[in-house]
Amino acid sequence: MKVLVTGHHGYIGSVTVPALAAAGHDVVGLDTRFYDGCDLFEGKEPHANLRVDVRDLGADDLRGVNAIVHLAALSNDPLGALRPELTLEINCAASVALARAAREAGTTRFVFASSCSMYGAAGSDEAATESAPLAPLTVYAESKVHAEEGLLELADDSFSPVFMRNATAFGASPRLRLDIVLNNLVGWALTTGKVRILSDGTPWRPLVHVQDIAAATVAMVEAPREVVHAQAFNVGSDRHNYRVSELAEIVRAVVRDCTIEYADGGDPDPRSYRVSFRKLADAFPDLRIEWDAERGARQLLAAYRDGGLTRGRFEGSEFVRLRRLEEQLASGALDGELRWRQPVAARK
Repeated sequence: MKVLVTGHHGYIGSVTVPALAAAGHDVVGLDTRFYDGCDLFEGKEPHANLRVDVRDLGADDLRGVNAIVHLAALSNDPLGALRPELTLEINCAASVALARAAREAGTTRFVFASSCSMYGAAGSDEAATESAPLAPLTVYAESKVHAEEGLLELADDSFSPVFMRNATAFGASPRLRLDIVLNNLVGWALTTGKVRILSDGTPWRPLVHVQDIAAATVAMVEAPREVVHAQAFNVGSDRHNYRVSELAEIVRAVVRDCTIEYADGGDPDPRSYRVSFRKLADAFPDLRIEWDAERGARQLLAAYRDGGLTRGRFEGSEFVRLRRLEEQLASGALDGELRWRQPVAARK
């Protein structure tokens, strides 16, 4: 199957592309490459890849593509606050436009990277299922809600969108991110000797390793139509709902020689939710969500040490999406619409 992966050069894409290729698919990557040079270690590029802004794709660009894995997005809450209108444009409007073009081109499967963050603030500790009310608290989460709504309207007898509501990702990737909770805590512990908690530690976070996301993506691409057509799936495991304070204790035990530090005046984070992953387990009984937080923390610690992560790199722009884009904007490399000012080669 010919599979186009948008955002292939990102944190999740860098792990998903090799998984799809290992499963025997003909993978084409597409990325605008905001984060060139932001590598913890060397990754594997797909044989064919395009340097293109996802906003510029049309049906003619997608002929012959059987499935699209759509990862390209402005990818977290702080980044969404940078340019709220652009988060909605890129994450929502451009996603729906891409799906519409894909349907016109004859693509039959559209796997959309959504997010459990759309559940927002849970009113209780009850785990949210896919039918739970959506209560997005940030522009990023809101963009995912509206994108799902628009994509669902495009579903028909020959075009099947499927929504992967991923838990909070963690784990080592060539294109590391330090602006997600477990990756951040391990980085703080290693480079400063402190596991720094910015809230009071009580919020719930469902976690899923980036390799488990990649495995689930392969399953979504290959599944029979009747299993996934116009369906949303929470991606993770019931075993991996954690309080932030639990994650801090795990990191302290793994890294050692570090202490837990709560920020002065740390309040409960309103983004607190537990999630049920029963639907995924029932629909894909052979899919194994293998990585827990402790195993992931050990992997991260080893990767950080091997990759030479220092406090300077930890606090810099290399692995924090918002800082990197702010740097590109300040230098004039990107314009106010987050487009490159100088032409770049479309193919690498």
